[in-house]
Amino acid sequence: MSEPGPIAPKQIDPGPIAFVRRETVIATPPLVPEIRLHLASEVVPLWQATEADLEKHGMPPPYWAFAWPGGQALARYLLDNPDIVRGLRVLDFAAGSGLAAIAAARAGAASVVAAEIDRFAIAAIGLNAGLNDVALELVEKDIMGEDGPWDVILAGDVCYERPMAERAGRWFAEMAASGKRVLMGDPGRNYLPQSGLGEIARYAVPTSLDLEDRVSRETVVWLWDAGG
Repeated sequence: MSEPGPIAPKQIDPGPIAFVRRETVIATPPLVPEIRLHLASEVVPLWQATEADLEKHGMPPPYWAFAWPGGQALARYLLDNPDIVRGLRVLDFAAGSGLAAIAAARAGAASVVAAEIDRFAIAAIGLNAGLNDVALELVEKDIMGEDGPWDVILAGDVCYERPMAERAGRWFAEMAASGKRVLMGDPGRNYLPQSGLGEIARYAVPTSLDLEDRVSRETVVWLWDAGG
């Protein structure tokens, strides 16, 4: 299979594609072995490569190169409970590697949008979609605040910084109140909202000490309460 598979080549900048291919290996997340991704084999070399290219390309940190616990938990939940998205329109917000988006597509979603502000993440998502033979719509912009034609919104690991968590939380609450199903995967980040969430699944996600402070993180899939 040629990469990036069903994603139209014109959608993805070839510079970031080359970087993603060069700096990653194809691997499977421990909680979701059904899905293959371009991932960093070692943390330090990739961050050093990012720093080297930062001025040249204007690159943000390579969050897309790691299968974070929240995304793994969401993906596992969707693959095990495909009725959550089957036949529905799905948005994967701050999609990172595209793991949750790919899981939604494999679970039978009618359409899946993967939204990111980082063009290197967009490149990685396109390549990862090709690896898994799924079609995703790639959106490279800050989509928060929009009310698109989605039935389900997915968000993995978005509560690690206060401004991001607070802004996203307000938007998620609005989307849930409008009738959309909002699912969030979170391993206990500092700025997880303290209200408006209901636990629907819990997983022990194996992690790397290079990224986390432990070898496993208890990670919860939360459903936003439509009543706020």
